[in-house]
Amino acid sequence: MPNKPNTYHLLESHWQKPIWWLTLVLYPLSRLFELMVGIRRFMYSKSWLKSHTLSVPVVIIGNIHVGGSGKTPITAAIVNKLTQCNIKVGIISRGYGRQDKTTRIVNPNDDASINGDEPLLLSHKTGVPIAVGKSRISAGELLLQHFPQTQLIIADDGLQHYSMQRDIEIIVFPADSCQSHLDVLPNGPLRENINRISEADILIISNAAENTTIPAVLPKNGKIFNSTLNYKQFYALNNQDKKVDAQFFHQCKTMALAGIGKPQNFFTALEKMGINLIEKRILPDHANIDIQSLPENVKIIITEKDAVKLNKYQLPNVWVLPIEATLPESLYKEIKCLLK
Repeated sequence: MPNKPNTYHLLESHWQKPIWWLTLVLYPLSRLFELMVGIRRFMYSKSWLKSHTLSVPVVIIGNIHVGGSGKTPITAAIVNKLTQCNIKVGIISRGYGRQDKTTRIVNPNDDASINGDEPLLLSHKTGVPIAVGKSRISAGELLLQHFPQTQLIIADDGLQHYSMQRDIEIIVFPADSCQSHLDVLPNGPLRENINRISEADILIISNAAENTTIPAVLPKNGKIFNSTLNYKQFYALNNQDKKVDAQFFHQCKTMALAGIGKPQNFFTALEKMGINLIEKRILPDHANIDIQSLPENVKIIITEKDAVKLNKYQLPNVWVLPIEATLPESLYKEIKCLLK
């Protein structure tokens, strides 16, 4: 099973602990990237590039940090809470990694290669209508055409998709990067300058601890909230009613597989539960899983994001570790206040 390219590993290592010679090479490229991003935003601000609106309010939940920010469980938690408040919510997404390039409504029974793994996971966890497409506007229009009762659209990612206007911007930022001196790509892991946070309505620090330090830049109204990520009981891939605790794996040969932004966080969580992993298999984010390469004589633990790619297969030795985001009630009150 292929791992991430060595060049990406080198970049990730550089982002965490800068390598002086790589900084000399990448710093000019980052300044060029930052200039291009700035010019593009300026063109949208002057209406030289067209920006479109949808007929219902749009809330962007996005990030400026590449990969592994914890955005998907946060999106699911916010959507479920708004649904409990009797708000009819729909989700739109790019659907990264999917092979079907059409704009379409997500069917929860379809394959992840058609929908994308994150939209399919959100469909399973929220049950709300979801549309995917390269153009978020086209996805939103299709969703409203099929579900005209929709009152609010949540855009999962798309912060940099400036061809779509938005009513609220929520930026999710990983706690482990709050104290880092971060640069834009490729010298750093940011899609936009850190000052972009100051233009958002809300900042959510994901996987925060009590001693988490907030970033130097705050959103425009100073609204910042912490989110914690909580692991739930393991369940069997083909039977979610069959649940076990970590002790189940203590006496078994167990490996873990993860095709997510920060797989090491997943492996570390398993080891903290006392699970001795004989193998840690890393896949590129959104990558397909070759089931022929999976061993049959060991227990295999995977993420929910990877599980949606395997639901059509009978794999009795595969177990899933679900994760949920816990957010403060004050965040939901702030979102409802902004919507008014």
